[in-house]
Amino acid sequence: MRTLKAIFDFYLDASIHVAVSVISMAGATFYLMGSSTDIYLLGFIFFSVIVCYNFIKYGVEAYKYIIVSNAYHKLIQVFSFLSFGMAILFLMRLDAKIWVATIGLAVLSVLYAVPLLPRARNLRNLAGLKVYIVAFVWAGFTVLLPVLDADMPLDWDFAVTFIQRMLLVLILILPFEIRDLQWDHKSLRTLPQLLGERNTRRLGTILSLVFFMITFLKDNLQSEEIALRLILVAILIFVLQMGKKMRSKYFVMFWIEAIPIFWLGLLWLSERYG
Repeated sequence: MRTLKAIFDFYLDASIHVAVSVISMAGATFYLMGSSTDIYLLGFIFFSVIVCYNFIKYGVEAYKYIIVSNAYHKLIQVFSFLSFGMAILFLMRLDAKIWVATIGLAVLSVLYAVPLLPRARNLRNLAGLKVYIVAFVWAGFTVLLPVLDADMPLDWDFAVTFIQRMLLVLILILPFEIRDLQWDHKSLRTLPQLLGERNTRRLGTILSLVFFMITFLKDNLQSEEIALRLILVAILIFVLQMGKKMRSKYFVMFWIEAIPIFWLGLLWLSERYG
């Protein structure tokens, strides 16, 4: 049991689970577009997320962003370096427009973690900005890149999907913000700090309903998409009412981040058996 727990902890701590969650969102975009999935893009996104998240979690605290002293963190660092190599290999198989979009998202991700000037603050520590930057970058990787990869137009439906994805990520971030309420510095001015825990959950419920309603703004809309988004919204509202469970490490890190995986599963089942 101890070995299984160690493996599971590494799966969470090394950002493998969050990477699976992100590629599930990208996979959902391919399904919604009716386009075939590009394994090279999903592979690139998967390993890039591991590198990015592990750098934000562990690299910013390391000496010169590289040297770590903790043995467990060194193991994660080695895994991250290997993931970086894999990300480059997958990127080499992708079109130039994916490279351009990735550079823009990568710059924003770096500025999120690393200050532009030695005495300046990074974007992560600017009051109230953190969740919106994360939501934008996630939407970029899971909507913009798949749309570019499939040579689909950046049209009205793309804009609606991009905004919806940002809303979805914002909703999924709220349980993490509630969990971190006891540790976050007041200068961060997170939503739970500004609104309180109960009102933050209420905001999440409102955002979930908005997320569902703007589905009807799309020009091309199938009844299956409406039904599956309704199921997704029901799940989001349910987990937002979990209260004390949001302070649990495993509930937030595993079950909340598993929601996009479950959503992709529903899309797959709908296509296969619908």
